Amino acid sequence: MKEHFKPLSLFAALIMVFAFSLNVNAQVEVFDDSEPIFVVAEESPEFPGGDTALHDFLVRNIKYPNTEGDWKGKIFLSFIIEKDGSLTNIKVIRGLSAQFDEEAIRVVKLMPKWTPAKQRGKAVRQQFTLPVSFALPMD
Repeated sequence: MKEHFKPLSLFAALIMVFAFSLNVNAQVEVFDDSEPIFVVAEESPEFPGGDTALHDFLVRNIKYPNTEGDWKGKIFLSFIIEKDGSLTNIKVIRGLSAQFDEEAIRVVKLMPKWTPAKQRGKAVRQQFTLPVSFALPMD
């Protein structure tokens, strides 16, 4: 009789995982800090001046490492935008090469404070993923 319940309990577990994945206000708890980190919040964080200003900042500040060959590609960085707009926990999610990854991190560390995410009108911490493109300019 107990063998009949195994497929049902597995099915119920899968349904619960799917239901939790649909939660729009998903949070990730950080064990060393009492403040939750939002993955999605009611109001998204914003670079000062918006997306165009963010693009301009990256273009102005990225310096291509001295490497052989035509390096181009995209690096994905993850970081937390704190309640005061500062950036912490900068990490490479998908890199290109050590030199390019370090350059992308260096430029993100130069960024001014962002406008933080808001949930119910209050500033909250939010995880953010930023793609940084490297494409050598055409001569």
